[in-house]
Amino acid sequence: MEQAVASKTALSVALRRAAHQIYDSPVVFDDPIAIGILGAAYAEQLQRTPLRPDRPFSTGLRAFLVARSRYAEDKLRRAVSSGVEQYVLLGAGLDTFAYRNPFARLRVFEVDHPATQQWKRELLQRNNIAIPNSVAYTPVDFERQSLAEELGFAGFDSHAPAFFAWLGVVPYLTLEAFRATLGFISAQRRGSGVTLDYGQPRSTLPLLERMALDSLASRVEKAGEPFQLFFTPPEIEAELSRFHSIEDLGAAEINTRYFNGA
Repeated sequence: MEQAVASKTALSVALRRAAHQIYDSPVVFDDPIAIGILGAAYAEQLQRTPLRPDRPFSTGLRAFLVARSRYAEDKLRRAVSSGVEQYVLLGAGLDTFAYRNPFARLRVFEVDHPATQQWKRELLQRNNIAIPNSVAYTPVDFERQSLAEELGFAGFDSHAPAFFAWLGVVPYLTLEAFRATLGFISAQRRGSGVTLDYGQPRSTLPLLERMALDSLASRVEKAGEPFQLFFTPPEIEAELSRFHSIEDLGAAEINTRYFNGA
């Protein structure tokens, strides 16, 4: 991501979450703020989002994006029921959970690039979305700053368990930055957990999935945020070896769980 420029991919993800609320059935991920946070500034782009003849894989991508958010918040709910009171969004983008947080004791840490975070806060203010006291903004450049230090400055309690959502970030990182962040998460107190997504190497994918990856990779590279990091399922399992329990859902499992096998 370019210095001092808000993430273009964060906007793309937010537009798809908002489009899901309007055009899709069933609504897998109910987000009453997804449209409001975009406001009038992005209304025209939102109208163009549902059907893009130049992007035939767009609908499938939107389904994946909303399913991963639903999955993360399902897991968060379980963590809160077990006593977790800290939620860390790594690469928060325009995620809206902090502004519809139903858990009175849950502290939400939004971690993102400083430029993206400033842009988000401007959108919140412009669109009259209140910022609750339970949210803590934590500007971090994953490639250059210490996540542990910046979270500590924001009030994160390293002596208490936490749940992390790390969505749409891993493919953009170097292996060094990925392992440093994963090491920090795995060192948290017992009862902590993380939801993350990852991309598989192009060579391992069937033809249609290679075409979809090529289309998406071209767009994010043009946006100045190229993909860098891929894992096969055995490789990511090895990277996650310090975790006690791992659930890795593929497309078929996601489809069955959230889209009734459609």
